Amino acid sequence: MTSPSPVVGEWYRRHGALFEVVAVDHDDGTVEVQHFDGTLEEFDLESWDEQEFEEAQPPEDWTGSVDVEPEDYESEREVPLTSAWSDPLMCLDRSETSGYSEWPSPGD
Repeated sequence: MTSPSPVVGEWYRRHGALFEVVAVDHDDGTVEVQHFDGTLEEFDLESWDEQEFEEAQPPEDWTGSVDVEPEDYESEREVPLTSAWSDPLMCLDRSETSGYSEWPSPGD
């Protein structure tokens, strides 16, 4: 069984390990891959064909090779609904908006 040709940016799997091809150097005859956990590995182009790589879908969880804990990015996805968001005009700078400074503010 021959492996698919390595393409930069494509994901592959071998023995359950998921990795992305990050570089192909035809002059040196090497393929550099980055595993989901961030580990880098290099293969010879000749040995690439002898391995049993299969094409794979990229992981849904992009944080595999990035040193980020879920609690660091989960709060960014959730925008709390506060009273400031209920009135879109509250974010305007009254001093920069012509005529707006004469309008009474909701707190007045």
